[in-house]
Amino acid sequence: MTNSFEEFQNAKLLFCIGTNMTEAHPVASYYVKRAVQKGAMLIVADPRKTELADKAKIFAQIKVGSDVAFLNGLMNVLITEDLYDKEFVEANCENFEAFKAKVLEYPPERAAEISRVPADQIREIARTLAGIRPGALCYTLGITEHTCGKNNVMSTANLQMLLGNLGKENAGLNPLRGQNNVQGACDMGALPNVFHGYQAVTDAAAREKFQKAWNVPQLPDKPGLMIPDMMAALPSKKVRAFYIFGENLANSDPNIANVEHELSSAEFLVCNDIFMTETTRFAHVIFPAAAWSEDDGTFACSERRVSRVRKIKEPPGSARPNWWIFKEIAKRLGQEWSSNSAQEIWDKEVSPLAAAYTGIKYYRIEQDGLQWPCPTEEHPGTRFLHKDGKFTRGKGLLQAIDWTPPAEVEDEEYPFVLSTGRRLYHYHTRTQTGRAGLNKMLAEETADISPEDAERLGIADGEYIQVSSRRGSIRVKARVTKQVPPGLVWMAFHFREANANWLTNNVYDPQTKTAEYKACSCKIEKIK
Repeated sequence: MTNSFEEFQNAKLLFCIGTNMTEAHPVASYYVKRAVQKGAMLIVADPRKTELADKAKIFAQIKVGSDVAFLNGLMNVLITEDLYDKEFVEANCENFEAFKAKVLEYPPERAAEISRVPADQIREIARTLAGIRPGALCYTLGITEHTCGKNNVMSTANLQMLLGNLGKENAGLNPLRGQNNVQGACDMGALPNVFHGYQAVTDAAAREKFQKAWNVPQLPDKPGLMIPDMMAALPSKKVRAFYIFGENLANSDPNIANVEHELSSAEFLVCNDIFMTETTRFAHVIFPAAAWSEDDGTFACSERRVSRVRKIKEPPGSARPNWWIFKEIAKRLGQEWSSNSAQEIWDKEVSPLAAAYTGIKYYRIEQDGLQWPCPTEEHPGTRFLHKDGKFTRGKGLLQAIDWTPPAEVEDEEYPFVLSTGRRLYHYHTRTQTGRAGLNKMLAEETADISPEDAERLGIADGEYIQVSSRRGSIRVKARVTKQVPPGLVWMAFHFREANANWLTNNVYDPQTKTAEYKACSCKIEKIK
């Protein structure tokens, strides 16, 4: 996030696209609701009429997978009606002419044809965005989980630069991360192309710094593999050993049947987790890990805030802190790591080796934590990024982006679109919430369908139906709801039975390798 959660409540306008915030990020949505209570303009664009949409002054029911066309349509209006922030763009952005030429290919009528948002509503939203500034834009996995996810994200950045909404308080571009501590994992270098602090492995100076700090003669100068590439390489033995740390891939990845084939092909599979899961069934070795409340450490949330986590109980049985497990493995590989606690690791290894965290020390995050970048111990942390339009790369790059459809669209054999997400009462694959009594709140999965489709197919609310894709079929209870438009089936992946990922398509964004969870074709049938 360029800005902070607390700023949401003071925003004059919030544009939320591809986010079911009230269920997936209820704490963040609290601040949005506060803003609405104080008179803020809330605009929501989503395929489903969620609870957040109910609170919006403008709701655009966008077709799944049409985000780039819709956003280009908004920006077409801003440019053709001369409503964009010329001063900001001229001073702080580049590549405007190429960007403009592309956007002009998407007049509201064309954007409406692709997105199913009426052309007049596209004009209304664009004029509203221009008339109430600065404004904040928020998105979640509804934007990123597509084969064009990177393009979707860049389009939201284009819009906020065009409006001059970056580098300002109560505004910005605010992606709400999809899982607990995803921000922290990325910050700590759990990506194949960077060291911690987003220092590129291709940067010779960065490699030299870490080689010296880690006392190793050489570090790779090319990015490693992403998860889908690792998984795909297991059957051929191009990847022979696979270490899974806190991830339940056998439930959370698309096309479960294919995932299980890949996992079962691993020559040596290690799982590091706090509970037995569907994935640990395939492991040759399982390391029992301490949970978040069983060791000291830090987390980083979406707003770049590094906060303390404190131990309140001893880990059960032979469970150990993750850092201890990694250190013991390293010892067997001939490395002696000196740090003996999470605090030592942060203060001696993490903080000194990345400029963004140099000023973040344990003694400074005893209360509310600090937001990076925080370059010195006197620095208060950074509430919002790119102040006064000063971007990390220099000038902001406006990108000319074309709309591309999902990899699989509805057809005669599979006439529905399946899209997936989360429900309020469960988290991810229920590794934790399934053991915490929350099954009493939600005991099984449902397939959400529109009243129109239910009536046409003779399906009653609560009746079990069969949902099928080219990858499999599941038996699931129908939930007939006006939240879902005709032609859409919406499901989650919290339960093993009736898990949407038996059906989802294992295709990925070519750059980010994020799966297209939000769109595949399916059919629904009454069970006789």
